[in-house]
Amino acid sequence: MKRKQSRTALEERIGYRFTDDNWLEQALTHVSAAPGNPKLTYQRLEFLGDHVLGLVISDMLFREFPKGDEGDLSRRLAELVRKETCAEVAAELGLGDELKLGQSEINSGGRKKSAILSDVCESVIGAIFCDGGYQAASDFVQRFWHGRMLKPHRPLRDAKTILQEWAQARGLPPPAYREVERRGPDHRPEFRVAIDLPGIKPTEGIGASKRDAEQAAASAMLVREGVNGKAAENA
Repeated sequence: MKRKQSRTALEERIGYRFTDDNWLEQALTHVSAAPGNPKLTYQRLEFLGDHVLGLVISDMLFREFPKGDEGDLSRRLAELVRKETCAEVAAELGLGDELKLGQSEINSGGRKKSAILSDVCESVIGAIFCDGGYQAASDFVQRFWHGRMLKPHRPLRDAKTILQEWAQARGLPPPAYREVERRGPDHRPEFRVAIDLPGIKPTEGIGASKRDAEQAAASAMLVREGVNGKAAENA
């Protein structure tokens, strides 16, 4: 009874009532809670939700910014679908408290891990799509991403772009990114990437993809060198 009440409260926060509760159950089940049976976990729904999210937001941007060129729309899209943004939405909805986790993940604080929160956010989108179709999923994304679309939390130009402009303004070659280490299982790798620039001490970044690690490394160098977007433009 208590679990049903919790699910009902979650559906109210999501703004969608599931016809088939199994979709929501699967969307909230981490692989650690169903070892050896990935079909019962959120992995497949995460894959679907990731692509549905990208499509819905692309449509939103196309309609909201009719004068935006491909580059501008792409930067906005990247900001809105990034793992950190999905994790923010998941935290806002309290998805971490509803997750089914194995004991090892519970012990390691899995309910608050940004990577898991991001994944479960995407899996919920996938579950809504499977249960209610595209319009239901679109309504959900509109509800929680529209404000973020109009008021980006971070600069639209990414750290790699700003760093390259900063280096170019000083007569330096483009930053060289090299993979230092890859670890973790195939389904959840972790990359460590370093940046090399002549005459400048390298910095490193860690991420769930090479791109994320490169962005993290670029951000670290910008912070260390005291560079921001405006400074790079005026350099």
